[in-house]
Amino acid sequence: MEIISLLLGLTIFFNIALGISIIFLERKDATSTWAWLMVLLFIPIIGFFLYLIFGKPISKRRIFTWDTKSRLGVKTAVQSQLRALERDNFSFKHEEIAEYEDLVYLHLRNDDAIFTQDNTVDIFTDGKEKFDALIQDMERATDHIHLLYYILRSDQLGDRIADVLIKKANEGIEVRVLYDDMGSRTLKPRYIKRLRRAGAQVEAFFPPKIPKINFKINYRNHRKLAIIDGKVGYTGGFNIGDEYLGTVKKFGYWRDTHLRICGDAVTNMQTRFILDWNQASRHHIFYDERYYNHSHKGDVGIQIVSSGPDSEWEQIKNGYIKMIMSAKEYIYIQTPYFIPDDSLRDAIRIATLSGVKVRIMIPNKPDHPFVYWATLSYIGDLLNAGAEIYIYQNGFLHAKTIVVDGKIASVGTANIDVRSFRLNFEVNAFLYDKGVTERLVEAFNNDIEHSTQMTKKLYDQRSLGIRFKESISRLLSPVL
Repeated sequence: MEIISLLLGLTIFFNIALGISIIFLERKDATSTWAWLMVLLFIPIIGFFLYLIFGKPISKRRIFTWDTKSRLGVKTAVQSQLRALERDNFSFKHEEIAEYEDLVYLHLRNDDAIFTQDNTVDIFTDGKEKFDALIQDMERATDHIHLLYYILRSDQLGDRIADVLIKKANEGIEVRVLYDDMGSRTLKPRYIKRLRRAGAQVEAFFPPKIPKINFKINYRNHRKLAIIDGKVGYTGGFNIGDEYLGTVKKFGYWRDTHLRICGDAVTNMQTRFILDWNQASRHHIFYDERYYNHSHKGDVGIQIVSSGPDSEWEQIKNGYIKMIMSAKEYIYIQTPYFIPDDSLRDAIRIATLSGVKVRIMIPNKPDHPFVYWATLSYIGDLLNAGAEIYIYQNGFLHAKTIVVDGKIASVGTANIDVRSFRLNFEVNAFLYDKGVTERLVEAFNNDIEHSTQMTKKLYDQRSLGIRFKESISRLLSPVL
């Protein structure tokens, strides 16, 4: 009896101490704070350990080697562009893009995201086409291949990628592979050994210091980057796994959006990879002209924007809000998960109520049930404001795209949810070009042909069971 009383007393003490820490020291947003306090109150023992694993914030000090940015000349270029914008003497290749100079300025201030205007962009919405192109580019590599993926599987597609990497490593090409330890938890050790035996460098992002116990499990590197010879870069929603080819029965056809970029934007993608690599590996990379190529000439404006739990600002979310508030005609959004915080939800609602056509497309098939039910609860708020909601029926929709007025767009790894904005390490390409955005609009309209519209009448016919699941999931959404 005394032992039980002691354990109960210790549980109460530690939970109170943790609650005080959450409220006064960590200063999370109010919604997240209340959610964690409820967890500690109703499941005190389990909740305590859940918080240590999933809720403990990462230090706001920069975990990356900021000296790397200085050596790469990023800070100098950013300050130069900021001064030009402040003095109204920044030269935009396309006049219509000048109206979005506030967005360019925001990303420069928030994330040191250099604005480049000499890029070409290919868009992939099909996994087979994307990976065929990536493999072809890797086979042409003459100097280095850098890959960063949240999910890397040792399945048929993963083996196909490994075969090319091993071949190129044997030819003397520098090969670096960085994967997220949590996202790639099914990756087999023999897969890594094969690559390393050939001379490839392979590292995990935030691996556990104690086997099977990872206190950083909640902070995932959700980025997808591929850089070949500093000339070609890929980013978007596709990970490396058979499901992304549409060959896994559970999901069926996998609809995603990925970009192949050539131009100076690849320099910024390379910098992002180097920062992440230097955090994960003891073998740091610093400035080397081999990693940067400035010979390509296009005319698409791009900023590569990153965000993560180490950031002072929620850069990608801020970019989304700025895009939405600039809209005059329409906003098209595709996302597998729609769990916006109050600021983003209000921005979308205000745009809708102001007469801007807002179309949001989400999947019909959930890959994470609680997240899916929370998504259904949030779309109701925007249906009431007049937004058009479409449910994609032709497989699983995993694209993360926003298009505004056929002039600017964002494509990348960040979903519209709290996890992407605050907990995951993400990267998006913000695109300033009519031609590229028109192709994204065309893809969206094609997807509408394979979707059903969720009307207010249909939404109100949801069963009590679904509404209950939505309510519980929405309550938990800050900690999902």
